[in-house]
Amino acid sequence: MLIIQGKLVDQDIISSHFQCNLDACKGVCCVEGDYGAPLEDGEVEKLEEIYPAIASYLTTEGKAAIKEQGTSTYFEEPKEYGTPLVDGKACAYLTYTRNGIALCGIEKAYRDGVIDFKKPVSCELYPIRVSVNANNGFEHLEYDRWEICNPACKMGAKKQVRLYRFLKDAIIRKYGESFYQELEAAAQHLEAK
Repeated sequence: MLIIQGKLVDQDIISSHFQCNLDACKGVCCVEGDYGAPLEDGEVEKLEEIYPAIASYLTTEGKAAIKEQGTSTYFEEPKEYGTPLVDGKACAYLTYTRNGIALCGIEKAYRDGVIDFKKPVSCELYPIRVSVNANNGFEHLEYDRWEICNPACKMGAKKQVRLYRFLKDAIIRKYGESFYQELEAAAQHLEAK
């Protein structure tokens, strides 16, 4: 365990290899799950604000789920807001390519220049999950291992890409450049040992 700027960071984040391989996994992390992507303060309102601009990017089923549940949903377990789900599984904001790969409709609209919000930061950080310890208030960054990401682990190992490097932009978006630089310095120190 590392402590970077008062946050607990699992060493697996710097020691594990990872690089998404959408051709192999088909983006199933957006399709499978028990609850929607966790939303941070401000993201609930942001989804409500951008929904009219992104609705055309979403599936019919996704739009129906949002109409029924709202642009965000409160999940009793894990007691936080998240993206709504279609039939309790797929994120309502996903869309599909012609090849059947699940992609974020929010991110597609962002890349098309329609909106200025990329997607919820928890989605961009995945497979890093952030939790807050109820006893001490420390944020804890954990590597959420899921067998559906095995192709990403293989691709990362083949290309020698560490998880923290693959998620550099997302980590900087969440915690800032100085946090990432400290994380990278700690990783380089441990790799040199």
